[in-house]
Amino acid sequence: MTSTNKDPILVVVQLTGGSDYLNTIVPYADPLYYDNRPTVGIAAETVLPIDDQFGFNPVLGAVKDLYDQGQVAVINGVGYPNPNRSHFRAMDIWHTCEPEKIATEGWLGRVIRDIDPHGENVLTGVNFGRGLPRAMALIGVPVASVAVLENYGVLTGIPDQEQRARALDLFARMYSPAIGTGAAMDYLGQTGRNALKGADILKTAAEGYTSTVEYAETPIARSLRGIAKVLLKDLGTRVFYTSQGGYDTHANQVPVHSPLLSDLSAGIGDFFADLKEHDAADNVVMMVFTEFGRRVKDNGSGSDHGSGGGCYIIGQLVNGGMHGQYPSLKEEDQLDGDLHFQLDFRSVYSTIVDKWLGLDAKSVVGGTYEHLAFV
Repeated sequence: MTSTNKDPILVVVQLTGGSDYLNTIVPYADPLYYDNRPTVGIAAETVLPIDDQFGFNPVLGAVKDLYDQGQVAVINGVGYPNPNRSHFRAMDIWHTCEPEKIATEGWLGRVIRDIDPHGENVLTGVNFGRGLPRAMALIGVPVASVAVLENYGVLTGIPDQEQRARALDLFARMYSPAIGTGAAMDYLGQTGRNALKGADILKTAAEGYTSTVEYAETPIARSLRGIAKVLLKDLGTRVFYTSQGGYDTHANQVPVHSPLLSDLSAGIGDFFADLKEHDAADNVVMMVFTEFGRRVKDNGSGSDHGSGGGCYIIGQLVNGGMHGQYPSLKEEDQLDGDLHFQLDFRSVYSTIVDKWLGLDAKSVVGGTYEHLAFV
């Protein structure tokens, strides 16, 4: 495990829709890239060079700055055998670590269980967004899900405290078993109590927060600012999750993809600047992932569902740089018109769980996988 005198924290950012890896880490020195992408290719003179072969998309300036400080690991050619190009199935695979069968237990749910086996802290895992990602779902594991931190709470629109107390009591009873004490009803009852307890604690997170960092008013920046507020409140949260949608760029890719990456990069830059300002960045690692990449050849306006993508690991204690081999663009090396994956995504997870979080990855990812050198 990488040494830190504080409990290690993991922040996971999901890029929903299949973010285009080729236009994120651009192989600008390879003529095959421009042969395959006459419409959506990123001009070589505009990329932010990593070396004489690859460069960041020009809108990723804040991420490139962190990369230059050795705080970004680009994990190349990530995927899994027999890739699935359905958004829902591919995301389920990433969430459950089960490429071959339908599963419901999330890998981060298992992480939270192993960090807090008795469920003593209802805020060990917090999701910023609507609903609950399957990655965090595990029966008996409490996870708080927040849409907007400043508005968070249960029935906070009732100004009278006595009325609210009565309404909350009814809310709790709705979750509780009316008759009998079956396991499912017990779980629902506990879920309701956890929701109430988590809401009351989380709504205090914004109190006393100050920062010179001015986040943009974009969805991803608001979520990352919310994560920073909860993290800085020191509520014992060890796993944070959020997502940014809109990456399904079949058409008009350049005017859609680039602004999304720009918002993402700015949000990440502000998030880590905020943590650094508060001396709270040295025990935080962020993983950015997407369910699949896009096809090598553009479709005349955008790019279609593909496979073989990248993950991005960010933090002060990350071993930065390019990790793994960038997949070949040669037609004979492709997998049905897609990039051929080199690294199983469960190796990324295993490395994070074992070497960063200090847990046993085998029970989390369902097997033993190669460790990578990014932490």
